[in-house]
Amino acid sequence: VVTWFVSQKNKNKSTKSIGHDASTEQEEDDLLEMSPLTQKSYRQRVKKVIFTLFKIPFLFLVLYICVCSLDLLSSAFQLAGGKVAGNIFQENAILSNPVAGLVVGILVTVLVQSSSTSTSIIVSLVSSGLLDVKSAIPIIMGSNIGTSVTNTIVALMQASEREEFKRAFAGATVHDCFNWLSVLVLLPLEAASGLLRRLSQAAVSTLQLRNGEDAPELLKVLTEPLTQLIIQLDQSVITAIATGDQSERNKSLVKKWCQTSTFKVLIQYCHGNNTFLPPCFLHNCISHCIFSGRHLFVDCTLSDLTIGLILLLCSLLVLCSCLILLVKLLNSLLKGQVATAINKIINTDFSYPFTWLAGYLAVLVGAGMTFLVQSSSVFTSAITPLIGIGVISMERAYPLTLGSNLGTTTTALLAALASPGDKLAAATQVALCHFFFNLLGILLWYPIPATRLPIRMARALGNLTARYRWFAVLYLLVCFLLFPSLVFVLSMAGWKVMTGIGVPVIILIIFVTTTNILQVRRPDCLPLTLQNWDFLPVWMTSLQPMDDLITRVILCSCCLCTRRSAWLKFELKNMLL
Repeated sequence: VVTWFVSQKNKNKSTKSIGHDASTEQEEDDLLEMSPLTQKSYRQRVKKVIFTLFKIPFLFLVLYICVCSLDLLSSAFQLAGGKVAGNIFQENAILSNPVAGLVVGILVTVLVQSSSTSTSIIVSLVSSGLLDVKSAIPIIMGSNIGTSVTNTIVALMQASEREEFKRAFAGATVHDCFNWLSVLVLLPLEAASGLLRRLSQAAVSTLQLRNGEDAPELLKVLTEPLTQLIIQLDQSVITAIATGDQSERNKSLVKKWCQTSTFKVLIQYCHGNNTFLPPCFLHNCISHCIFSGRHLFVDCTLSDLTIGLILLLCSLLVLCSCLILLVKLLNSLLKGQVATAINKIINTDFSYPFTWLAGYLAVLVGAGMTFLVQSSSVFTSAITPLIGIGVISMERAYPLTLGSNLGTTTTALLAALASPGDKLAAATQVALCHFFFNLLGILLWYPIPATRLPIRMARALGNLTARYRWFAVLYLLVCFLLFPSLVFVLSMAGWKVMTGIGVPVIILIIFVTTTNILQVRRPDCLPLTLQNWDFLPVWMTSLQPMDDLITRVILCSCCLCTRRSAWLKFELKNMLL
């Protein structure tokens, strides 16, 4: 291209002097030397192509191990807290409280690290008659919130690069913001009017229900050959404990089984000292194990909690390593013109007047991919590194996440279709409540651009986390552990205590939020004192004092470790002398 451009330039300037033509030829040579094709030798280009060809299968291998580690992480959480989750579901008096039910859904899903497992347990409780549909709806809402913790943990692996961490954390928390906003609107509406219950009941009455088949678990087919060599769980134990089966309470979640073979043995015995009577023979059946289960912990004598903690530590270590490798590989492969091309393909909208259609197509893609892998956590965790390196924009990641929320509802629906005939309608109604909750949330927070508050909230969280990186850990602890636990304790104390503490806190949050908006847009509407927060202490308006404290503690710890190391070296030197 450069040669053609220079030759055209020479033709246009053919009337000029010979000396000028010589300078033009020199300019052509300079341009050719500066071109990317001549900057590297042929050998270097071949080497780069070979390395790229090796990186692509290695990328898929790392992604495969990453997905397997997510599966093992879920198994570890189920071993460590599965029975606790099952016991929580037995407290029907607590679950009748909508707020307590919401918190139970969050905590149980965080414990088992799988919304599919928690929703399947809820459907089983309804189909067995131990839980009614009205009490199950808030738990379903809570399970939607709890499942978004996984991709938030995945985003922490990009904390080394500030800009990448800002984008990745924003892309992960947009799921949290959507779920929390949907719950804030739909939970009071459901408690007051029973909207989801009525919608699902009308849908069930118009459907001709019959028992269905399992979903195509494409991801399980790929990951089970590896994960089942490490651990195999009997998830029916959690469901049995939740339904009140006391015989399963002391049973281990780890599958311990063997294939037996039975054969007859002929046993001869005599009648004491009487030698004149003939001996008698007895046929006895004896069974022995000829084939035991093939996984690492099949003959392990450790408790479920110990095995769960071991798996948790190992799976987190593997997950962190794989995510760091994945981000580095993606950064090396998707850069320059490749990144620009992929970014343009994924994030480009259709031409006018079909611009709006691209977002809804992304919703369908997210729903379809989640239906295939049967795990919203895996799908959202897979796109989080891509958001971090800038391949997927927030505007495109948001509808993909919403579609993933819709796709994960098929798990509960298929679990409901496996219920017995007399409980099929109630179980299907609960599964449809899950679907309508996500559908109404999409209708609330997506079609109109002005209502896409989750994107703005997630970006604000991303900016805050990029400045104070420790805030990401604090966010995880508060949103998924401390705040739900506090609300659960207050709900246990009764409506009076909960109302007395909760209502003033809600009023304060509304007041502060409204004041912040007015300070930015219409400060003249506020009194002079409230036009800024300068009258408050610094620690109430900024995270900087806490950041200084945390930085000082970390630096002091590092200095202390350095001093201890130097002192030990000095003592060792004296001992040797």
